Amino acid sequence: QVQLVESGGGLVQAGGSLRLSCAASGRTFSIYTMAWFRQAPGKEREFVASISRSGTFTYYADPVKGRFTISRDNAKNTADLQMNSLKPEDTAVYYCAARSSAPSRIANDYEHWGQGTQVTVSS
Repeated sequence: QVQLVESGGGLVQAGGSLRLSCAASGRTFSIYTMAWFRQAPGKEREFVASISRSGTFTYYADPVKGRFTISRDNAKNTADLQMNSLKPEDTAVYYCAARSSAPSRIANDYEHWGQGTQVTVSS
């Protein structure tokens, strides 16, 4: 079992940046693929980015490609999401997720979830 806690959300103007962090505790962090999803009001939870166990491979949803960067530090048990050039449509609750298999873009594939952190981008 792994416990995930997100931090770093907040209010930012369009064009600004935020860095989200996911702190993991419990089982060995390096065995988990990590991902970030987001959910806006009235919408389904959607994939944002994922990173392989070693950090070698990263994957991004098209709307965030080139603006967001996912990273991980297996020594510190953290997975971060650097978000640049933020847009109002990035406004959502952002969730950190973990699974013990290869990276996936499907939310139901992930076994462990954090509680979420709110990101609001004003125009």
